[in-house]
Amino acid sequence: MSRNGKRVAWVTGGGSGIGEAGAEALAADGWTVVVSGRRQSALDAVVAKITGDGGAAEAIALDVASAAAAQKAADQIVAKHGRIDLLVNNAGINVPKRSWQDMELEGWDRLVQVNLNGVLYCMRAVLPTMRQQQDGSIINVSSWAGRHVSKMPGPAYTTTKHAVLALTHSFNMDECVNGLRACCLMPGEVATPILKLRPVVPSEAEQAKMLQPEDLGRTIAFIASMPARVCINEVLISPTHNRGFIQTPNNRD
Repeated sequence: MSRNGKRVAWVTGGGSGIGEAGAEALAADGWTVVVSGRRQSALDAVVAKITGDGGAAEAIALDVASAAAAQKAADQIVAKHGRIDLLVNNAGINVPKRSWQDMELEGWDRLVQVNLNGVLYCMRAVLPTMRQQQDGSIINVSSWAGRHVSKMPGPAYTTTKHAVLALTHSFNMDECVNGLRACCLMPGEVATPILKLRPVVPSEAEQAKMLQPEDLGRTIAFIASMPARVCINEVLISPTHNRGFIQTPNNRD
């Protein structure tokens, strides 16, 4: 935190779902929030909502699959605000063709590029600034699939989310001496727009029982509120009605 108390958070995948909710919760706690994503219109809507509620927010369009673009975005934030105190790595995708039977290499490559490489690119982009500050926090949004292997998310998604967990712990091993810490946030099913890409889209009744974006927003704000001496290494969170524990036709495949 700067001497004047200003805290700057960068949230990728901030145009909808968990990223949007996280940005809103952080802004409500007094953070200056920069939201990134591929859709400028969605980012602008999030910024308008946050600023309309009295918060501080701005948008930078970004595809995290580009290392150069991630670095440029981080440099823009530092040039304007002088610091980055928190990175929320939330950008992530999945594809409809996700089983071994129908998966395509193009889909695999895109998932790895966004879900894993994009996380690394953004972490590397903020690292020099956080090291200089001797303070900084990163929240990498993984998935329940990052801890528990299941068929439904598919091999590419499951593999990348497991890798994000390992990446987070390796960061803490190296960077704890610099006052930096990272948390791997692993939510179970969340009622976000990405559900529309599933081979079988959950019903409204099923989605109502899932975690909601605001649940994860509150979790992100809680992790971010911890003092610098605290590292929450990982958070595994799921709906009480966890469909992974309940055998139904829709979640077996």
